[in-house]
Amino acid sequence: MPATSSPPSPAPETFAVAVVGAGAAGLAAALALAQAGVATALVGRHAPVADGRTVALLDGSVRFLDALGAWRALAPQAAPLAVLQIVDDTGSLFRPPPVRFHAGEIGLEAFGWNVENAGLVETLRARARAMPGLTLIESDAESFAAGEAAARVVLAEGGAIEARLVVAADGARSRLRGASGIGVRDWSYPQAALTTILAHARPHRDVSTEFHTRQGPFTLVPLPGGHRSSLVWVTAQARAEDLAALGDADLAAAVEAQAKHMLGAMRIDGPRGRVPMRGLAVASPVAHRLALIGEAAHVFPPIGAQGLNLGLRDAAALRDAVLAAAEDRRDPGSRAALAGFARARRRDAALRTAAVDGLNRSLLADLLPVDALRGLGLLALQAVGPLRRAVMREGVLPRRGTPELMRAR
Repeated sequence: MPATSSPPSPAPETFAVAVVGAGAAGLAAALALAQAGVATALVGRHAPVADGRTVALLDGSVRFLDALGAWRALAPQAAPLAVLQIVDDTGSLFRPPPVRFHAGEIGLEAFGWNVENAGLVETLRARARAMPGLTLIESDAESFAAGEAAARVVLAEGGAIEARLVVAADGARSRLRGASGIGVRDWSYPQAALTTILAHARPHRDVSTEFHTRQGPFTLVPLPGGHRSSLVWVTAQARAEDLAALGDADLAAAVEAQAKHMLGAMRIDGPRGRVPMRGLAVASPVAHRLALIGEAAHVFPPIGAQGLNLGLRDAAALRDAVLAAAEDRRDPGSRAALAGFARARRRDAALRTAAVDGLNRSLLADLLPVDALRGLGLLALQAVGPLRRAVMREGVLPRRGTPELMRAR
């Protein structure tokens, strides 16, 4: 019999950039690149999101989403955060009075806008489905290998694709980061965060309130309609388990009491979530033909609305780096092309990590000198206008190295 041979495997489809991970940061990165004319693939399953969590999109993130054509559909689902209020509920001898920050002081209508995670992700997915030049591959990535001229991503559903640059947006347990050998430092806190949506009798008046307690921050963030808010209750792990086991009526009563009845009677009005309190930082957000964004590059406790906003800045900054490489006719997957991106993202992540970690640990410390420093800091912010405004501006969006699509137009 004549010998037979199998037909050759088809060559993998090739892209300029492949973004792996279909969460908010990955979707935003893929949209930004494709909108700029970069041949882009988005790899990831579009799983449902329903964990009772919201995200406060700060002003720069809203500008970015608007530039991507996603904000118009999302805006009706968002509530403005016009005022941020901090209440010291630690019982400390150095407890300062409540401090209020008004967005109007720095020329903004709102510091940001609070939206439910599910609505944000679905809006970005709808935009991605309509974006020319963006190829959606609804499969997990099985493995990643960087070659001399391109990187290969093997798909869990079979087959593979190649790209000159691969973007890991595949979360805190990133397979791509693990395959790259990038060093990781991670840590945990003796806390957990309980999240849910609340309905309440009194209007929130677009005020987000954060109570600083000995077990962590307890935060109520406005949602549309005036009488709904999202809850992020950071507390000791054992207490979080006890709270999670309560029925809706008992949990609502516990939340109302912790909030000092400021919003009146409460009712659970959405799904619940429980989030472990942990942090993660990487030695570098880049490797050969690989860039890390979102939780693949940094993980924060749900404090201060820093996590996803930092991930969106990663996405916007990466878009700028890829376009700069194209303009200079450089390989976008080379370390040289990604060097500026790496420096800026490492600096931004380090500053935010230090701020969030420092605040959380200061609440847990229960030491008079630490309480005194925290109290004096809040009093200084209330009393010294230029300092308060500088801190507000930096908290909303770093003034140094702001990505193009996040700048005021």
